[in-house]
Amino acid sequence: MSYIEYIIIGIILVVVLLAILKATKKDAKLDFNKLVELLGGKENILDTEINMSRFKVTLKDITKANKEGIQKLGAKGIVEIDNQLKIILGSDSKQLKKYIEEMK
Repeated sequence: MSYIEYIIIGIILVVVLLAILKATKKDAKLDFNKLVELLGGKENILDTEINMSRFKVTLKDITKANKEGIQKLGAKGIVEIDNQLKIILGSDSKQLKKYIEEMK
């Protein structure tokens, strides 16, 4: 193979990688929509806080939250205290808080 063929293959791989990354970012909002739904809807969310990788949400009715569904969506852990859920989401915590604030 000549150098030109290697360069063409490299360019194709970069384009495919960029397309995959762009598609993944579009799906993030869909996941946030699903997470809000699993928390009982935006009407059920009273307050949100973030601390590093943890997302803390205060809910009107904790029984409306689907903890199993949240876990399946990608949460690394969930702790329930009274009417609050502390969800370990990693780097998505900050984006989720912003998304919920824009929603209200």
